[in-house]
Amino acid sequence: MNLHNPLWQFYRYKPSVAAATVFIALFLLLTAIHSTQLLRWRTWYFLPFLVGGFLEWMGYIGRIISSYETPNWTLVPYTWQALLLLLAPAFFSASIYMTLGRIILMVDGEGLALLSRRYLTKVFVTGDIVFLVLQAIGGGIMSHGTLHTLSLGSTIIVIGISIQILFFSIFLYLTLLFHHRLTRQPTLSSLSTPWLKHIRALYAASALILLRSAVRVAEYRQSNDGWIMRREWVLYVADALPMLGVMLLFAIVHPSEVVLATRKRGAKREVHTSSTMTTATTTQENISVNYLGVSAPQQAGEGGERADEV
Repeated sequence: MNLHNPLWQFYRYKPSVAAATVFIALFLLLTAIHSTQLLRWRTWYFLPFLVGGFLEWMGYIGRIISSYETPNWTLVPYTWQALLLLLAPAFFSASIYMTLGRIILMVDGEGLALLSRRYLTKVFVTGDIVFLVLQAIGGGIMSHGTLHTLSLGSTIIVIGISIQILFFSIFLYLTLLFHHRLTRQPTLSSLSTPWLKHIRALYAASALILLRSAVRVAEYRQSNDGWIMRREWVLYVADALPMLGVMLLFAIVHPSEVVLATRKRGAKREVHTSSTMTTATTTQENISVNYLGVSAPQQAGEGGERADEV
């Protein structure tokens, strides 16, 4: 097969087995770490993030299969690696969106957020779902393997990634606004919780995903014979490394700290509420006892006096 066919090829190079193997090992390691953290700290909302880790290393397996097929590539391994590597960041971003909601809850900062915590999750996860659907549709159309469907599928994928960039940009604006307001009007809870380092982790992860998405849009907007398509190292520098960075970042600054702080606040509130209710009940009982204790002798004394008078 001619790697310089001007119309369309699965790859414009022979995929590197060595590079794919290295990143499979690294993503597998980080996925194992995140699995342990998720089970240990019960950070269930980080499950989509874990799914993203699985998609990453599975995607690079597809590239190894394609490498051994060179130059007679087949559609299934190509579509497999392309779709999984496209979809993985959407699962990362779903957990990132929900992390901001947990930070807002941790610092009791609902009044400082432009969008309420409940709607924050719904709006951005919905955007993520739209992105996933468009990527799946684009990949499905591309799997037909004709020049027309490959071109149409690429266009749909570009639209999907552009939507992801739009939603992430809005998310970053909301995060920056909340950060600014919380800095100027700190809540009592924010003074005793490590919210700032988790906000910074959100900034770093968002920047890495936005960088990767921008390069992906440029890649799919170019022709199949474009500059990016001819250079495999761009995939690893602009996609594999940033996504590896996102996983490493949250393995170090894991949101379990946010979850644990929120649980402690909830437990303290329950204890405080229970103590208040117990105190109120005890006070009420004392009032009733005192009332009965005073009234009974008085009534008995008044009865005795009346009897003497008679």
